[in-house]
Amino acid sequence: MTYIIYAFAAVFEIAGCFAFWAWLKLEKSVWWLAPGMISLALFAWLLTLVPSEAAGRAFAAYGGIYILASLFWLWLVEGRVPDRYDIGGGLICLAGASVILFAPRG
Repeated sequence: MTYIIYAFAAVFEIAGCFAFWAWLKLEKSVWWLAPGMISLALFAWLLTLVPSEAAGRAFAAYGGIYILASLFWLWLVEGRVPDRYDIGGGLICLAGASVILFAPRG
């Protein structure tokens, strides 16, 4: 369930950040910011649903998921195929996120 929450959080964070990117770098309308800000608020709310006793740990583990989701965004939305270094780095980050999230705590 944690990975599902993280996946949805990543989509909302990337979409929200992309709204600002589109406004500032792609010269889209300022109205792109309204759904972007809603998307960022949903992202933040979703992270509170992660079962963790520490926000920093939940955020750190999320970082690996965010990187992987960003590579999918690069491919599916921006139409640029990730290269082997993108994929390898993403997998390393995902492994690191798993260690942080699922390590036994005493």
